[in-house]
Amino acid sequence: MQIILRHQPAYSVARVQLEPNEALQLEAGAMVAMSSGVELTSKMEGGFLKSLSRSVLGGDSFFISTVTAGANGGWVDLAPGLPGDIITLPSTSAEPWMLTRSSWLATTVGVTLDAKWGGFKNLFGGEGGFLVYAQGDGEILLNCYGALDIYDLAAGETLVLDSGHLVAMSSSVNLQLKKVASGWMNTIKSGEGFVFEISGPGRVYAQTRNPTWFRQFAPATHSHGGR
Repeated sequence: MQIILRHQPAYSVARVQLEPNEALQLEAGAMVAMSSGVELTSKMEGGFLKSLSRSVLGGDSFFISTVTAGANGGWVDLAPGLPGDIITLPSTSAEPWMLTRSSWLATTVGVTLDAKWGGFKNLFGGEGGFLVYAQGDGEILLNCYGALDIYDLAAGETLVLDSGHLVAMSSSVNLQLKKVASGWMNTIKSGEGFVFEISGPGRVYAQTRNPTWFRQFAPATHSHGGR
């Protein structure tokens, strides 16, 4: 598999070159174009999807798509719903990542995603909130709204980040969620009105624009993952 990023940084498109019979999991609606012979399927399956359906969407249906190349291989172009950049993260079992669900674009089949990872339970209570734990050998494709900022935190160094600007972070960081806005909140899982206090060591990826701002002006565009 080869990933080529084009049209960066404002309107990025990821072209994924697939070997014969190779597969890729992606957010439903992310496919822009693909070569003939590549099969696209969408379905709900397994613990990851069921966990996301319960914890992030409050029980609504959630689908991801799988593209599978034929005997001659092929390619697929992916793009997020909002303008911004796309990044690739290498993933290993030894170096997992914590992602925001709305920033996830695609993963290779060796990477597992879990919204019910035990480390989230104390943070959010219950099901795990709007973060996803990614682990395994492969590649992760993430999208951001606006440009991407990277913060490399030393041991003991703390970053305060609005929850709507978070894209991903190393699993090595210590994370605390704090409410900064007064008044009643519909649900903690929306992430609105909260900041993260993130302590190193570890790396944090942040987006320079908050998708919530856009959705307030264009609510009809907001479905799954900002589409």
